[in-house]
Order: sequence, then structure tokens, then C-alpha cells
Amino acid sequence: MGCNDGQKLRFCIDRGGTFTDVYAEIPHQSEGRVMKLLSVDPANYDDAPVEGIRRILEEFTGKQIPQTAKLPTENIEWVRMGTTVATNALLERKGERIALCVTRGFRDLLEIGSQARPNIFDLTASKPSLLYEEVVEIDERVELVLDGEGDRSSTAVEGVSGELIRVVKPLDVKALRISLKDVLDKGISCLAVVLMHSYTYPQHEILVEEVAKTVGFRHVSLSSALTPMVRAVPRGLTACVDAYLTPVIKEYLRGFISKFDERLHKLNVLFMQSDGGLAPENRFSGHKAVLSGPAGGVVGYSQTLFGVETDKPLIGFDMGGTSTDVSRYAGTYDHVIETEISGAIIQAPQLEINTVAAGGGSKLKFQFGAFRVGPESVGAHPGPVCYRKGGELSVTDANLILGYIIPDYFPSIFGPNEDQGLDVEATRNEFEKLANEINIHRRSKDASAQNMTVEEIAQGFIDVANETMCRPIRQLTEMKGHETMNHALACFGGAGPQHACAIARSLGMKEVFIHKFCGILSAYGMGLASVVEVEQEPFSAVYSPQSISDVYDREAAMLNRVIQKLSQQGFNEENVRTETFLNLRYEGTDTAIMVKRPVDQNGSRGDYAVEFGRLFQQEYGFNFQSRNILICDVRVRGIGVTSILTPEAIESAYTEPRITDHYNVHFGNGWHETPLFKLKDLAYGHLIPGPAIIMNGNSTVIVEPGCEATITKYGNIKIEIKTIHSTVTVAKDVADVVQLSIFNHRFMGIAEQMGRTLQRTSISTNIKERLDFSCALFGPDSGLVANAPHVPVHLGAMSSTVKWQLIFWGENLNEGDVFVTNHPCAGGSHLPDITVITPVFDKGKLVFFVASRGHHAEIGGITPGSMPPFSKHIWEEGAAIKAFKLVERGVFQGADIIRFLSFPSSERSTAKIPGTRRLGDNLSDLRAQIIANQRGISLITELIQQYDLETVQSYMKHVQANAEDAVREMLKSVAATVSSDSAIVDGDLVIIEEEDYMDDGSIIHLKLSIDKSKGEAIFDFSGTSSEVYGNWNAPEAVTAAAVIYCLRCLVNVDIPLNQGCLAPVTIRIPPGSLLSPSDTAAVVGGNVLTSQRITDVILTAFQACACSQGCMNNLTFGDNSFGYYETIAGGSGAGPTWDGTSGVQCHMTNTRMTDPEIFEQRYPVVLRRFGLREGSGGSGVHRGGDGIIREIKFKRSVIVSILSERRVHAPRGIKGGNDGARGANYLITADNRSIYLGGKNTVEVQAGDVLQILTPGGGGWGQV
Repeated sequence: MGCNDGQKLRFCIDRGGTFTDVYAEIPHQSEGRVMKLLSVDPANYDDAPVEGIRRILEEFTGKQIPQTAKLPTENIEWVRMGTTVATNALLERKGERIALCVTRGFRDLLEIGSQARPNIFDLTASKPSLLYEEVVEIDERVELVLDGEGDRSSTAVEGVSGELIRVVKPLDVKALRISLKDVLDKGISCLAVVLMHSYTYPQHEILVEEVAKTVGFRHVSLSSALTPMVRAVPRGLTACVDAYLTPVIKEYLRGFISKFDERLHKLNVLFMQSDGGLAPENRFSGHKAVLSGPAGGVVGYSQTLFGVETDKPLIGFDMGGTSTDVSRYAGTYDHVIETEISGAIIQAPQLEINTVAAGGGSKLKFQFGAFRVGPESVGAHPGPVCYRKGGELSVTDANLILGYIIPDYFPSIFGPNEDQGLDVEATRNEFEKLANEINIHRRSKDASAQNMTVEEIAQGFIDVANETMCRPIRQLTEMKGHETMNHALACFGGAGPQHACAIARSLGMKEVFIHKFCGILSAYGMGLASVVEVEQEPFSAVYSPQSISDVYDREAAMLNRVIQKLSQQGFNEENVRTETFLNLRYEGTDTAIMVKRPVDQNGSRGDYAVEFGRLFQQEYGFNFQSRNILICDVRVRGIGVTSILTPEAIESAYTEPRITDHYNVHFGNGWHETPLFKLKDLAYGHLIPGPAIIMNGNSTVIVEPGCEATITKYGNIKIEIKTIHSTVTVAKDVADVVQLSIFNHRFMGIAEQMGRTLQRTSISTNIKERLDFSCALFGPDSGLVANAPHVPVHLGAMSSTVKWQLIFWGENLNEGDVFVTNHPCAGGSHLPDITVITPVFDKGKLVFFVASRGHHAEIGGITPGSMPPFSKHIWEEGAAIKAFKLVERGVFQGADIIRFLSFPSSERSTAKIPGTRRLGDNLSDLRAQIIANQRGISLITELIQQYDLETVQSYMKHVQANAEDAVREMLKSVAATVSSDSAIVDGDLVIIEEEDYMDDGSIIHLKLSIDKSKGEAIFDFSGTSSEVYGNWNAPEAVTAAAVIYCLRCLVNVDIPLNQGCLAPVTIRIPPGSLLSPSDTAAVVGGNVLTSQRITDVILTAFQACACSQGCMNNLTFGDNSFGYYETIAGGSGAGPTWDGTSGVQCHMTNTRMTDPEIFEQRYPVVLRRFGLREGSGGSGVHRGGDGIIREIKFKRSVIVSILSERRVHAPRGIKGGNDGARGANYLITADNRSIYLGGKNTVEVQAGDVLQILTPGGGGWGQV
């Protein structure tokens, strides 16, 4: 791949988890040497990269090099390597033992994190394990000095960002030294440090490092040095990752380098970082190494294909054994500042690579009448069935059955002696067993159903796997405002070329590129990368001529430093290019964009603000016209351009392509005798129509019928997709088990893409950043088809909203109409949740509905924020809309909606109720909801064009029936195993009664009757208290959401969330009760408080787990100039096999907490303490999770409101487990008086007052 005219070898190495790939450029040879080794093979060698270099050196020199000898470097020009050493250590939790140093009051900050749970349907609420073992709380405190705080100069100093800070408590060095020695005595010698506001005032962290080094710590990671950006949680987690991984990496690198002779210092050895740049060994650290291997692949395809083989933007598709990595390249690398890997948040520039748990090793299952692929993997051991190790069926097995994998060309490394090929017979036997199970199920649904063959079943699983992998590609492109079909697919990795044509066709792409080194592209990419040095500093200012002048001064100093670092590595000025970036956001939002400095046509500096506006418009679909732009960070990137690998053109074709052999391959409609070609035998210009197989070393490239492959000038494979999205015909009356899974994905994908559109185009923090919204798709009868799982309290609740509008408008439904509603009696939850509904027509016929529900932070009412603690009537809570055409026949009814929102009124209200205080945000978010619905309509129309209306609506019903079957099976299973002191068994009927109390004494009573033969249940809430004279009444939609949430948790399988979940269920709610109040009742607390109690009662009845904190702990504060709202986590309930989780959002909410530094930066507060409330979880065989202690000191007078529960009645334990601790709310005044506020209160606090909130713990499980 380009002739090496030097005299020395160049090595590119990717040390992966399973295989190590080596590419070596040999002097005076046009073709490089490729080698693939097992990464771990202790019987044959100690280290795979060293062994690969040794073997190739032997070939090149003709001299034997013993494994025990040091490698001679005289014939090596350079070595570049990517490694998964860091990734594997993180995934397997095999890093260094570390301790965490943190500001006193925040010892649990990183454990709490954002307080959101990773999987909303996981009753264990489990979070990834912590990386640190010990915590040292440091006596020190730095506070920001905000505008308007009186004398800002006497004791304040300017931080790195330009913000003023005050050192309230200097660091206690003596106490620190004692604490660190105690940690050292426990055998921990590595430290991560994160102190409040160290991003702008790093002096205290630097002092900690000095003390730690003097007492004997061998490695210290400072958050301020690694990632000097505001937000303590991701900065601290990054420091932990670095401290945990860097010693492991350094140890490996020392071992690697020690294998070379004494002339190593003359050798150029570089390592790939997560941002796609290379770094020398002494600058290669843990937090920059976790995407080392995948980054090589991105560099590989981007530098060899874009602008060389195509001008289209590229989608990178790297399909491996356990997962698939998806990326995008359109001339520049897409970087993200923050990502999460194995539960660890890393805040550092990294290539944007999305990973989906679908690969060659993904498990194949038939569950509840549908095909399912992954997310579980069969792993490398035992692996797929065909690996001869007693494994389970996987995607690899399906490809083998279909002929996509040719055993004759697969290494014979299996069996007890590792000398046998793939086991086709065992794979077919396992598929035949599965076919028997599938065909029995199909005949139970349709006696005339024809048996599916093994090949049809294998093809079905491949189709489902392909659809699974299409979803993240759509997300990556469309989330950024790009059309997926306008891209070309760059496919590599071991399994990717077998799926490339099908993936491209599904996405509407017309071109696929498969690199000639697709099997080792990550290794080859190492040779195409440049050395990169990056510096970043915080910068807090409003974008203006003065601030941008200061930015240029800062940039110049930073550029000098990175250029100097590159110069020290031997780069001349002509080989160095630089890039500068500003991290910008609009005032009042958290959506920052890292903007590269634009250059105008004359080569001079362009305007960052103009470029920011362009990028914001592209990504989010709108722009703010009159808001300030804030500068958050300055970043510079120095790039040392190295002597890289260069492509070389291959010979042109003068003869027809030579066919090596023929094999039978199954392509959907049957077996095809398919020619096999070897890429090494093909020349530039060869055309190969599908179907065809092209063997590229060990990689199998499948060219499907209707596609045509061309060999390019540089020896790569270009495949043109000749047929795109032809109409597909499938069974309609009885669900095809394959199409059932595909339609599940497609329907859910529509809801998810609506959600991404809403997030992109909305303005408010609640929707754009806190993600307090839901989007769904409904049938023409208002039955839920798919509801993307955004907020649990919205699940299934919108169906009654759509049904109410369908009945109300009747025949007055027209194309171009859009309805808006938020009233509880019309299927709403509480007034801030506004639902926008759009009917979908096909040829004049109503065929679907789409709807989006978003929490609007302000819709009027007696208090700012529209969540008054003491509201008694619905009109006190803001604008209430039962039914209104927001858009009528395509015309936006702006004047009328403004009147609704600005002048809420009621004939029964004597007082004038204030209207919305943020009308502009309301209108913008309503428009965003309309746009999201329109996106859903476009996708439905596309689906109808592909399949036809009858088929789509048939599968709408089939997916609902599929969910119904899953819930019925779950109910049968639960009824057969449930044991409760209160359970009554009457034949097939199991009856359980449970109740719990709200803090005012009102009762939520449930009589649960399960028919274990039919798999049906009745949720009868008779006996529940009457409507209350308060605001914790819950509309019926809230109870329905709680029921569907609990059922989904109990099923514990990724079934679609649709109307079928409720088909086997009857919900009886007494009219006029707390759960079915009158249309004038106040309800704002029902959505956030009562919903949690309903959930606890249901799960207790099922004996699923103990009660969780049972509250959302809603806190608001503000004045006429600002408002703030948050919900606070607590303890989750323990279960039969798990302890409850501490400091986590439970059940019906999963919103995030504002980072402590952002909290103090934007509001007149100091967060004195934010940690776990130790011992608040109920004891038992399994303990309940602990609640949280949150203490907020106010800097000036504001109005504070708290709306909370479980302050009187504790979260109950189960099976003899003890109750969790009740919550409590206190006001500690500036003169140190402690005042108990109760569960619901509004108070005006003064400067110096402290609000202390103690959230409840979870109940315990089992008597000790």
C-alpha cells in the first residue's frame, strides 16, 4: 500500500481484546506484510505485538531472533500502536487500587453522579461499580463571587477562567498529610483529586499533589490538569479513570519497550489516543486511551476513502464479535468532549464513536413469539456453536448457515487440539432444535402455517440483527441534522462486510466501500495518523469584541506551548499545523458546541459567533436571535504531520475477473450458486455483479443480488446498491415471526427519532437537557403502538389523551390539524405536561396518530414554575387546555394559543391567576413538538411506501398482540410463584390486597386479582381515599402509567411498550377518589408524588421488591429574576437477590441533577453538602438503599418551595425487612435555629439561611 523507499521497517499494530493485528511496511515492496495473532497466547509468547515484530524482523533480515532476546531496532524506523489494555482493565475492573480526594461535604458526589439510573426498568436500579476504594475529604473550600454580591475585590481573586473566586477555607495541609498516610498504609498508592471549582482555581489540587508525592504516592491524577472544564462530576470521574488506568498502561508500555535493545531511544514509538492523534509513551495516559483501537479504524477509513474514493460523507461501520462501532466523517473528525464507557464518564476530547451491543457474537433467541438478537453476547469463550466449545447460537452461526462464512477460508483453530474448522453440523443441529420450537409456536397461532426452514430462520435473525445496527446509524446522522441516505457506508471489521449491502439498502444508501485492509484497518490507521498535542483552559465571558480579543491573546499563548511540545518531539515548523476552538453556548442553555475557528476566503480569522450560529441551526433546526453567546472554554490542537503510509494505485484490469470457486449462498428467496473471487486476483476496474463472494484474506465480502462491486484504483471494493427499498410483501393475517421483530424495531425507531427531533428543536432546559418529554405512535383507534422510554410517568399515559381527543373532535379531524391539550380530565397528567397530537392520513384516510408530551417549566399559576405546594384547585396551577387546534388545516393558531397561556381563567375562580411567565419558550417548545410529530409522520409515510398500508397496520396489531402475550406469560409465572401473607388462592385465582398511606393519611388501596390460567389481572383500587383538598390528586392516566411501568419491570424482557401490555389487565378506579379526581381538583403533586406511592403498592403486591423512597423531593426556588427546579434522588428498595441502590432516582422519574459547580455558577447559592444519608436504608437480608443529604446555603433572599412525601409514613420493608428512614426538610437560619418545614411548604429564606433536605431510604428485604 505504497512503497517504503527507506531502508527500515514501519510497524502499525492494533492490540485488540481477541486478536492483535500487525501491518508492516517493508522497504522497496509495494505490498505490506499483514499478520494476525491471538492477543493472549501464553503457551507461545509473552506479548503479541512484540511477537509480531519479532517474526516479521526474522522474515526481513533472514536471521533468527530468539524469543528471550531483545529485539534489534537497527532495522525499524517507527512503531505505532493502539491498545485495548486500558479498555479491558476498565471493562473488567482490573485497574490500579486508587483513593479519591474531594472537598469535604462531597465524599459521595461521584457515586451519586447525575442520580439517574442506567436502565429505567431495572428494579435493582444498579449502577456501575466505583473505581476508588477510599475517600479522603479535604478541609478546603473555594466559592465563586457572582455579580451583585457587594464588594467583589477585597478578598476575591481572579481564576483561570476569568471568574472571581474567594478562598473561604484554605487547605489544611497537616490534616491532609495524616489522612493520606492512612490511605497509603492500606496499600493504596494512586490518587484521584477533584476539588470544587478547581477548573478555575487549581492551586489547592496542586498542593494536594505535592503533599501526596512527599508522603509516598506514586501516581496522582488532578482533575484540573486533565480536563479543566466546569462540572465537578465528569471532571472527577475522569480523574478516577486516569488514576485507575494510567499505572496499568505505564506498566504495560514499560514491559513493551523493555523488549527492544539499547538503541530504542533512536526509535520513534507512538501510541494512538482516543481523539485520533498519536502520542509518545511519556504523554500517553489512561483517560485518553480507552478508544485507542477504534480510533485507529476511524482514521483508517477516513484518510483512505474520503476525498480519495468518494466525496460523500462517510459512515464508519466496524462490526466486531461483541459490538459494532459507528462513526461519521465528512472532512473533519467529529469529536465529543464527554462520553461514557463501562459506566465511567470521561471528559476529554474523543472521536465520536457510538457502540451498539450487536456483533458476530450476539445471542439469538426466540422469546414471546418474536426473534431477538442480543444485547447479550456468547463471548469468545465458549463462543458461537460453530466454535466447538459448547456455545450458544449467535449471528456468526446464522451467517455460517446461510453461506456468508466459507469454512474453507476460515482458520482451523477449533477443537481440543485447535486444529479443526468450523462445526457446520453442530450449528445446523442447534438451528433445527430452534426451528422446531418456532414452528410449534407458529402452528399454535395458525394451523395452516408452513414450517420455516433452518435457512429462513437464520435469514430472519440476520434481518433482525441488521435492523438493530441501523438504529444507531440513524441516530448518529439525524441527531446532527444530516440525511442518512446521503452518506456512503465505510465497512470494516471481521463481520461487517457480510452485512454491508443489507445495512446500506435498509438505510437508503447507494454506495458501500470496503477497504482492502478491512480486517486490520484499525492497525493500518495507526500509520495514517498524526502526533497531536492539545491544551484547554476554561474561559467564562460573554462573547463580545473585548472578550474575543482576550481569547486571541489566550489562544496565542496556548498555541506557543503546543508548538513547543511538538518541537521537542522533533517536528519542524513546516510540519506543524494548528487548530483553535471555542466551546460556546447560548445563555440560559446547557447545550455547548465546540466551534473550530473559521477561516474566511482571504485566509484570515472568521467570526466564531457566526460559525456557532450556523452549527446550532444545522444541529437543532433553529437559532436564538437575541440571546448572549457565552464562552466556556478555549482549546487549541497542535498537529505534527508525520511520514505516513501512502496509497499506491494497482494495475488496471485487462481480462475478465477470475472466478476461484463456486459456493451455495442463501439470499432471502433461496439458494444461489455464487462465484467466489479472491481480492488479490482482482485488478482496477473489474466489475463483479451480485450475487458474489469476494475473499479478502480472512474477511468475507458478500455482494448481494441487485448490487455490483467495482475494484477501485487503490484496490478497495466499491459496491453500488442498485435496488433501494422496493415494496416488501409479508404475511398480514398472521404475524411473521421475523417481520414482527423488525416492525418492533421500526415502530420504536419512529418514536425514538421523534424524541431526538424534539430534543434538537426545543429551547427549554427541561426538554433539551433534563429530557423531561416522551414521544409515541398510536393506531387510528388511539391504541398505543410504540412509546420511546423517556420518562416512566408518561408510559402509556398518552393513549387516553389521544382517545379523548378522538372522541371530542369526531368527524372534525382534518389533514393539517394539530391538537394541544394538558387538562387531567382529558387524559393529561398535570398541567406543565403539554401534549401535542397530530393525526396521520394516507390518501384521505386516518391511519395513525403521533404525539409528543413535554414538561413546560412555566405555564402560569400562583407560583413561578407552575408547581405550587399549596394549590387547591386546578386553575391555581396555570393554563388548563382540554381541546384546542394548535394548527388548523395547516395554519398555526398563534393568537389563540397565546391567549390560552397568557390568561388562564375559570368561571369558578374569583382571583386573577397569573399567566405564563415564559411565553416565548412555550411557543418555541410547542413548535418543536409539532416538528417532532411531523418527523414521525414522515417516517410512517416511508414505512407505508415500503410495505403498504395494510401490512403496516396489520403489524401494528401484531406487535400489540406480541406485548400482550409477554405480559400474560409474566402474569402466569408470577401467579404460580407469588407468596404473601395476604394472598388468597381460589382455584386459578390469586388475590392479594395491599395499601399504603400518603403523609396526610389518605389511603391508596389495591386488590390485585391474577388468573394464572389465562394470564390476566385486575388492578382494583376500590377503597382508595376520596379526592383530597390539596394537589396530590392523581389523574387516571398516572395510575395507568404506573401499572404499565410495573408490568414492564416485571416482564424483564425488552418488549415494546404498547397497548398490548394493558390488554390482559383491567384497571378499576373509583370515580371521585384520589386517583380519579374531579376536573377542578389540583393535581400538580399527583404526577410527582402519588405516582411513586402507586408504584410502591403495586410492586409490594407482586412481592417484587421493598418500597423505594416513594417521592421525587421536588424543590423550587427563585424570585422575579430567575427560577430553579430540581428533583432529588433517594434510596431504592431491596429485592430478593439484591441490596437497594443508594442516591438514585427511583421508579417514575429519572431526571438528572444539576452539577454542583454549575449550580453555584448560575444561582445565588452554595452547596454545603451533597452526599449519602448513611444508615437510612432499611436493614434486612438485603439492605435498602440510602437516601441523600442535600444542604443549600442561600446568598440572598429568595422564595423556596418544597413538595415532598414520605415525611410521615416510612418506605416499607418486605418479607421481614425493616422500613427505610423517613425524609425530613429543615431550614437552618443564619442565627443557627433549626426549623422543621414538614413535607410541603413555601418559605422566604434570607441570606445565610441553609435548606437541609434528607431524602428517604429504601425498605429492606428479609428478616435478619
